[in-house]
Amino acid sequence: MRLMQVKTARGGRQVVATEGGESWFVKGYRSVYDLAQAAIAKKTSLARVVAKAGRAGAADPAKLLAAGQVLAPIDHPDPAHLLVTGTGLSHLGSAATRDSMHQKVTSAAEETLTDSMKMFRMGLEGGKPKAGKWGVQPEWFYKGDGSFVAAPGEALVSPSFALDGGEEPEVAGIYVVGKDGQPYRVGFALLNEFSDHVTERQNYLFLAHSKLRPCSFGPEILVGDLPEDIRGTSRIRRGKKLIFDQPFLTGETNMSHSIRNLEMHHFKYPYFRRPGDIHIHTFGTATLSVASGIKPKAGDVFEIEAKEFGLPLHNPMAVAKKDTFAIKPL
Repeated sequence: MRLMQVKTARGGRQVVATEGGESWFVKGYRSVYDLAQAAIAKKTSLARVVAKAGRAGAADPAKLLAAGQVLAPIDHPDPAHLLVTGTGLSHLGSAATRDSMHQKVTSAAEETLTDSMKMFRMGLEGGKPKAGKWGVQPEWFYKGDGSFVAAPGEALVSPSFALDGGEEPEVAGIYVVGKDGQPYRVGFALLNEFSDHVTERQNYLFLAHSKLRPCSFGPEILVGDLPEDIRGTSRIRRGKKLIFDQPFLTGETNMSHSIRNLEMHHFKYPYFRRPGDIHIHTFGTATLSVASGIKPKAGDVFEIEAKEFGLPLHNPMAVAKKDTFAIKPL
């Protein structure tokens, strides 16, 4: 089952469910957050809540997306209570590069490796622990709160001071924390983890700066388990010209960490188990247009798709005007 949120003609909102080739408006629920809270309260699954709610008419997700009616697939009434975070150095890359990468990293002397390669090797050696065990902790970063999220189709706005604005095609886990402080996984979604790769490459300690950018995810949430081998496509269009078109691989088959290990190391912090909060936690990527020498410009359109997630995620890039401000003493 997949879930999405849409705007209605009169300024309201509805949830759309898709399963078995059928799509429909879910009766009685205005948001996926409300659906998740109902499932938690009733100690049941989202699928059962959706089935019991009934249908309020057939829906056409592609038509709704084309009409600009699609919202982010989950949001919080208070954007400050939605946190976007992520992990990196968690993917193995393409099959063609995987063996050579492994050989270089595992055979190299420790003192010759960069911090990034040391972290990658740690993941290879301990990122997929046995059930009930903790694995090595991954790289982790904070991206923003709900105010940093652009809906599918909306612009990803690069700050005026940015040195770059580049896509990162990823899968994110979607979570709601229950009243009991327990994180509940709603499902998974495609996410464009828009970042400033030029700033990051100046010095890895600039990673935190490079990640404080908007992102977009959806249009749909895949409810249930994440397929182990996902093969999607990342594209950039400049007008009528396709300037970037490469596959991206994700799912645990293509990762050095298990999903459970990434989740456990995020939610081990009590602050991230605050009742009522939503967490969008990204799992990393191995495909970046910057590695192919692409420098996106305002007006370029990013496209990310993988058949498991239904509709593709499209977002144009924009650049913000220079912002002026002053620090005033009190």
